Amino acid sequence: MKQLKNYIAGTWQQSKTTDYLEVINPATNVLLAEVPLSLANELDQAATAASEAFSSWRRIPPTSRIQYLFKLKTLLEEHREDLAKTITEECGKTLKESQGELQRAIENVEVACGIPTLMQGHNSEDIARGIDESMIRQPLGVVGVIAPFNFPAMIPFWFFPYAIACGNTCIIKPSEKVPQTMEKIMDLVDQTGLPAGVMNVVNGSKTVVDALLDHPTVKAISFVGSSPVAKYIYRRAAENGKRVQCQGGAKNPVVILPDADLEMTTRIVADSAFGCAGQRCLAASLAITVGSVKADFTDAIVEAAQQRVVGNGLDDGVQMGAVINQGSCDRIQSLTQTGIDEGGKLLVDGRNPKIPGYEEGSFVRPTLLQDIPLQGEVATTEIFGPVLGMLHADTLDDAIALVNQSRWGNMACLFTNSGAAARKFRYEAEAGNVGINIGVAAPMAFFPFSGWKESFYGDLHGQSQHAVEFFTQTKVVVERWPKEWSRQF
Repeated sequence: MKQLKNYIAGTWQQSKTTDYLEVINPATNVLLAEVPLSLANELDQAATAASEAFSSWRRIPPTSRIQYLFKLKTLLEEHREDLAKTITEECGKTLKESQGELQRAIENVEVACGIPTLMQGHNSEDIARGIDESMIRQPLGVVGVIAPFNFPAMIPFWFFPYAIACGNTCIIKPSEKVPQTMEKIMDLVDQTGLPAGVMNVVNGSKTVVDALLDHPTVKAISFVGSSPVAKYIYRRAAENGKRVQCQGGAKNPVVILPDADLEMTTRIVADSAFGCAGQRCLAASLAITVGSVKADFTDAIVEAAQQRVVGNGLDDGVQMGAVINQGSCDRIQSLTQTGIDEGGKLLVDGRNPKIPGYEEGSFVRPTLLQDIPLQGEVATTEIFGPVLGMLHADTLDDAIALVNQSRWGNMACLFTNSGAAARKFRYEAEAGNVGINIGVAAPMAFFPFSGWKESFYGDLHGQSQHAVEFFTQTKVVVERWPKEWSRQF
């Protein structure tokens, strides 16, 4: 069985650990590889390599640094299908979803190639007679990225292209559930000729994470995952004096007004709630109907949930793949039962499905729970599966109040044909990403991936200008070069 390696100082290195985890195809339950639970001193080796590479990498002009990203973009496009297949095999999503994920990764490389402009400073001449002042941006040093399982290709690209383009060096800790995707990406990075130590990958679990958070050489941490872990990482890294950005969990509401296009709205909401098997931080997980639309939307979304084709993401015609593992299945199904016990009405039951040919897979079909209690588990907990809770409000104001009472603030969406309603919702909804007639309000690479409340810990988000600001520090220079000292007047 293939045992994955770490990528340190430009070479693939076998871990010295004796502990390995199995990497399983969630659709077939077939063993794909084994990933090492690396030792803390292996993270130290990566940090040392990154630190040594930084002193020379930062001195390479940005116009030269981005040439490696241009090469990486071409390689990603050439290997798109192989990478997408790998994502589907180890993550469970459909091949089309994996292809879309890779496109988002490539778009971040494209934006990061604009670093010569994006990291420019500014200056003012003659702030006093003969004295000029300027602000420049310089890299931080060694930075760390801790990636989740649900988007093993896209999410690391929210961070590392910007980090290295700005002159930093980087260590990535992939999710131990889906490590093969990053292995293949690093193979492509290696082919660009990027100097040794600029990019490093260390596989592992909490031991490696803690070593990364505590290492004195590491200056910044980027993380995406659940809110409890985000809070832990934010606190521990900040206590160690590091710059931190942590994208946490979500409970994303979509509000449907009576004037919305019912057919299109239903299709979009179903794609949002059940796409990627609900395992994304921008999945719709609460549907709030307003006024008279409740009955019609309920009938439509029930039909959409029942008709969704579930199976192996590599098979033609499959619309929803597996969840990541059996433990996730059990958690999703347990929370569904909790919703029933709390008084929710089970409209569509997706528990314990039998997928022909994939009986050993980790599958949950689309599930709908109506009239769930506002303070119950289903209404307040990120299930991270294809479960859509349904609420009702009499007015748009009532619906916005439901949106804003949540401790989460990742995304909120409204479906309507009213410009006035859309503007009101956009203005008042307390969420970092807002969609109008959009089911997944995922920002393009040239916008930051926003998040509010307990969905984000930090100040600067991933992607675009936020990433550039996060991975650089400002230096203000005040200088005077007079032929004679200026006089004070």
